[in-house]
Amino acid sequence: MARASSRTDADGVPADPDPTDDVTEDVADVTGDAGEDLLKLDQQVCFALAVAARNVIGLYRPILEPMGLTHPQYLVMLALWERSPRQLREVASALSLEPATLSPVVRRLEAQGLLTRARRPDDERSLDIGLTAEGRRLRDRALEVPPQVMDRLGMGVSDLRELHTALTRVIAATATEG
Repeated sequence: MARASSRTDADGVPADPDPTDDVTEDVADVTGDAGEDLLKLDQQVCFALAVAARNVIGLYRPILEPMGLTHPQYLVMLALWERSPRQLREVASALSLEPATLSPVVRRLEAQGLLTRARRPDDERSLDIGLTAEGRRLRDRALEVPPQVMDRLGMGVSDLRELHTALTRVIAATATEG
């Protein structure tokens, strides 16, 4: 049992306890509703998201490789398959990236013959990117990607929709204003 310090200062006010006294401090437990330790690594949302993101992107690599695409290139192509042509900054915004980050990806896709880049005559700062015929044809091959991803994840459409809804909530909650 801890003993209390009986020392007082010159005014008779109890002095701070001597650190050498056998006094124990209560340390607040960081526990959740079920009593689990919320500081355990396997309880961290940030860790689960980081590992999942890395693993899912890795899962795409062998699926996209036969198409000649990296994951970032695939995302650009998805945006252009929705609507083409588009301004570079619009595609960057859709992908939550800065245009400067996206520019090298777009240049590589242009070198592969999948898209075109053109400055707007009325605004030299704006860059339009659009699909080539080859880029449009690649969409047919890309239709094979989602079923392969579902198969490798062992998840069906409803599972992935539920996951997507939860992740979209996380994205919205963590989005910073640009």
